[in-house]
Amino acid sequence: MAELSDQLVTFAILAYLIAMISHAVEYALGNARAVPVAAPARELVGAGVGAPGDTLAAPAGPSDDEVRTARTARRAELAGRVAAWVTVVAAAIHLGAVVTRGIAAERMPWGNMYEFVLTVTWIGTAAWLAVLWKRPSLRRLGLFLSLVMVLLLAFAELKLYVEVVPLMPALQSYWFIVHVSTIIFASGIFLLGIVPAVTFLMRNGYEQGRRSFPYTLARRLPAAAGLERLTFTLHAFSFPIFTFAVIAGAIWAEAAWGRAWGWDPKETWAFISWVVYAGYLHARATPSVKRNVATWIAVLGFLTVLMNLFGVNFFFTGLHSYAGVE
Repeated sequence: MAELSDQLVTFAILAYLIAMISHAVEYALGNARAVPVAAPARELVGAGVGAPGDTLAAPAGPSDDEVRTARTARRAELAGRVAAWVTVVAAAIHLGAVVTRGIAAERMPWGNMYEFVLTVTWIGTAAWLAVLWKRPSLRRLGLFLSLVMVLLLAFAELKLYVEVVPLMPALQSYWFIVHVSTIIFASGIFLLGIVPAVTFLMRNGYEQGRRSFPYTLARRLPAAAGLERLTFTLHAFSFPIFTFAVIAGAIWAEAAWGRAWGWDPKETWAFISWVVYAGYLHARATPSVKRNVATWIAVLGFLTVLMNLFGVNFFFTGLHSYAGVE
């Protein structure tokens, strides 16, 4: 089962890569319209019909440019649909990798850094597919989401991978499921939330007339207002779950170590993340704060999450040193 899980992760990376390429094709083909604009009518001189000099208006066929535009639009639509369905397949393979890893370990597959990243990225993909099902107009964001998945899963495979091992005694508690499952779920939604946040900042700059890199990358993205609303919705949904996860962790710490909070590096950075995300939601609810300023706070929040996931595990030692990597 462990070997099967490893193989499925590789297949999932390849599937996400194919989805990313398909999204890139759709993105590159631009905003061509699927239906050609009607051409002006041309006049035909009546031959033996009606009075002399009468003309009949007949619709002209589409021009060569319009035909090419329609063909390009159809290709873009096909590439986008292929990308969406390949993402569904990638998510299914990804889920299989997570499940088989858990079966091989005979526990929930969250015991080390590799398994954590494997599950968080699946949550992010599943949440994206739910968003896409409700709002197909946001499909072009899939290019950036699939890019994130390829990078994170490849990094996990190359740098974080560890063999399947039993759960450490300190983690053998029902609070392991309660605390870690909620922190994984919240982190997966935050992972998805960073995609519309960054693309909003790019698109907003483009709409304000900026034509330098990276703003030009956003000229084919949905309107900035919609991206900003999606950013807020995802963070507003995830923040209470993240709050509960932190509280559950404190209760578990009280039961395991006899104190609810000890400013362990992971506890400290979890608190920093909570404060930053709370600051984002407060700024978003304050009319005097510009939307781009509030969104930058959300980006900062995700950087603190990355610091807690990677930086703390690699550079600090504490009671939460369960990364499984040297």
